[in-house]
Amino acid sequence: MTRGDSAEEVYDSAPSGQLSTAMDGTIVMVNATLLGWLGLEREAVVGRMRFADLLTIGGKVYHETHLAPSLRMQGQISGVALELKRHGGGRLPVLVSSVVKYDAGEPVLIRTTVFDAQIRRAYEEELLRGRQVAETARRDAEAAQRQAEVDRAQLEDALAVLQQSLLPAQLPDVPGIETAAYYHTASAIQLGGDFYDLFAVDPKRWGFFLGDVCGKGPAAAAVTSLARYTLRAAALHDPGSALATLNTVLNERYATGDPRYCTAIFGTLIPDPVTGQVQVEFASGGHPPPLLICADGTAGFLPSTEGTLIGILPTGEFPPTRLLLQPGDTLLLYTDGLTEARVDGDFYGEHALRTLALQYAGAPAAELVGALSELLTSFGEPLADDTALLALHARR
Repeated sequence: MTRGDSAEEVYDSAPSGQLSTAMDGTIVMVNATLLGWLGLEREAVVGRMRFADLLTIGGKVYHETHLAPSLRMQGQISGVALELKRHGGGRLPVLVSSVVKYDAGEPVLIRTTVFDAQIRRAYEEELLRGRQVAETARRDAEAAQRQAEVDRAQLEDALAVLQQSLLPAQLPDVPGIETAAYYHTASAIQLGGDFYDLFAVDPKRWGFFLGDVCGKGPAAAAVTSLARYTLRAAALHDPGSALATLNTVLNERYATGDPRYCTAIFGTLIPDPVTGQVQVEFASGGHPPPLLICADGTAGFLPSTEGTLIGILPTGEFPPTRLLLQPGDTLLLYTDGLTEARVDGDFYGEHALRTLALQYAGAPAAELVGALSELLTSFGEPLADDTALLALHARR
């Protein structure tokens, strides 16, 4: 802050949008930056509009059903992707973070910071144009073979970095649970649409998900990024509600134009440090059933109720499935790139997967995932689809 600047001047001209609302959402303060972005006058906003009034229809529903309850429960939210309405038409993609101010233990005010996310949206659109660039490079290959080889090497390096950015750098340590994951890329020149994650929801509960986006390339990668951020933001709710939120977001974003959808499993883990048991609750959106490998030497695919494909319809049903992992049990999640891999002209299939997994009953998660990664590499022929694996093993 330069000499002579007041706190009010710094607030009003901040590079990010700033606003404060009463607990019912009524805007009581807003800075000039946000007003300028939206083309609104202060007199028309302060005391006359609620924060939800600035959002698009889909964003307003998401705010009322998810963000507002999360604020009341946690006292803050961070990095939520929304779209604001501009006066006279148009939308502004933003990232929103909010925190509740308390006075004598009672919530009195919500302070919100709004970041312009247009650069991020432009980046996603640039990814979509990547396929056209690749096609042009192939047509010019005969005239510039040497340059095409250089371009290919650079593209592979860039896509490898981008692919890795869509996956967790490493899985966290979960008390009482051993975890292992693996991502097998079918093509070095195409971004895949498989994804997975494992993260803490609260001090006792952990969230996990694994999914598969329809298609490949930059368009699939953009959906993957949106799915991961959305599921993490919705993790405070039960698994069915989390998938329903993702369904709403995908359907609203891609209902017009090029439809995009995915399959996914979202669940939560609650380890019991005394018994070693792990409570598991998950919901599936059209995804292959998880494989449960028990420490007693048995294995089977869980007879869960399969929900609808995510993003196809405005609403979907995602019934919950609950189970209790005993010490030594392993829950394996996978994408269909594994079971639908071609081996001598036939699909590898669920039966072969179960037979292999039985050999690792009671074994650590890393041994099972290691065996499956070697299997995928051994197929030799280029696989048609990527494969993601996530194993959750209750420690003995």
